[in-house]
Amino acid sequence: MAFSDPQRNIEQLGLSEGMRVADFGAGSGFYTVAASGKVGMDGRVYAIDIQSGLLGRIQDTVHGVQTSNIEVLQGDLEHEGGSKLRDGTADVVLAANILFQVTRKEVFLKEAWRVLKSGGRLLLVDWRGAFGGVGPRQRDVVAETAAEQLLRNAGFSIERRIQAGEHHYGIVARRPKGA
Repeated sequence: MAFSDPQRNIEQLGLSEGMRVADFGAGSGFYTVAASGKVGMDGRVYAIDIQSGLLGRIQDTVHGVQTSNIEVLQGDLEHEGGSKLRDGTADVVLAANILFQVTRKEVFLKEAWRVLKSGGRLLLVDWRGAFGGVGPRQRDVVAETAAEQLLRNAGFSIERRIQAGEHHYGIVARRPKGA
């Protein structure tokens, strides 16, 4: 069974040195660490999650890879300002395997919009379905077309799709310049 590969998905996104990245719902930090390597020491990755236990695991991982460009923040992404980042902080927001868990999807996307710079991008990776106990319950799955509509309703333009794995879809959306 092929699962989503954070390193491969980050490669497809095309991060570069010096970028600022917010990993919304950072979980165990796989996307955080992959992004950290791409943005380099002049960049910054903000790993944001509501669960302090997961953030502790990310901090342990950060010590293991000996990087200083990751900042761990506890925040509730279903509230405006919940990321604890300032407006326009990030070049990119990562939202991997989180949309299906979020109850207040519109607020979550509004928070992503708020922290993105004008012209910034959002990488949304989520489950295509429920796979026999692997992944979310079927009733929690957000179909790719529904995710695209949520993004458009939040003001994002759909830039492209990425190959995110056999059981996942990936959408790169952009906050339009000047918006």
